[in-house]
Amino acid sequence: MDGNVILAGFAVSTVGGGFFMYGKKQSRPPQMIFGVLTVVYPYFVGGVVPILGIFVALSLLLWIAIRAGY
Repeated sequence: MDGNVILAGFAVSTVGGGFFMYGKKQSRPPQMIFGVLTVVYPYFVGGVVPILGIFVALSLLLWIAIRAGY
């Protein structure tokens, strides 16, 4: 495993942990789900580009969910 993959996974998981804590405190399901997904998926993806690509896609889905009123 490359050091860059570890760093990208750590960064994404840290952001996800923050979103999970925020969502739990504010009772916001979209942020909680986003947080859980971003903490878990880097363990199963092996590459910097896929980790960041999935993070961008999940961020876009979160943005759409928030704009839709969830």
